[in-house]
Amino acid sequence: MAEPRDTIKIVNVVASTGIGQEINLKQVALALEGADYDPGRFPGLVYRTKDPKTAALLFRSGKIVCTGGKSIDEAHKGIENVFQSLRDIGIDVKGTPEMKVQNIVASADLHSALNLNAVAIGLGLENVEYEPEQFPGLVYRISDPKVVVLLFGSGKLVITGGRKPEDTVNAVDRIVKELKSVSLL
Repeated sequence: MAEPRDTIKIVNVVASTGIGQEINLKQVALALEGADYDPGRFPGLVYRTKDPKTAALLFRSGKIVCTGGKSIDEAHKGIENVFQSLRDIGIDVKGTPEMKVQNIVASADLHSALNLNAVAIGLGLENVEYEPEQFPGLVYRISDPKVVVLLFGSGKLVITGGRKPEDTVNAVDRIVKELKSVSLL
């Protein structure tokens, strides 16, 4: 059976950048095929790229948030595609995108059912939120790496808040170590 760290799968990378100038979102919405802009519902323009499949949120300030990439490379390529699309419609975008990863969401599997009531006590109630009537998972906040791990009774994990892939690996390793230390895994 695979080690939990070997089951880690990045499911979403959220990254931000900017073009250093204001964007006329109405003009961009009319010129870019597939752009969705409804300022009454959301202040940004949504632009979806196909390869890789990402969604970019463009704001009037020139800030851009890209979501949906399955790796940092995909997020970077998604942002590069947006920059090129903006150039193609006549917006002067200089250079290559300076991208900052804001959040990595990943999943993993401990290959073992968990008693979440025991886990809540074992991991220490000060870092745990567990209200099964509200949400079926246990929320565990880790300070190093600074991530939030959702643990489910099935043994599945969702790790969010990391800024680099190693954060998710370190979080899974830490969960395994902590659960083993209190004989819950």
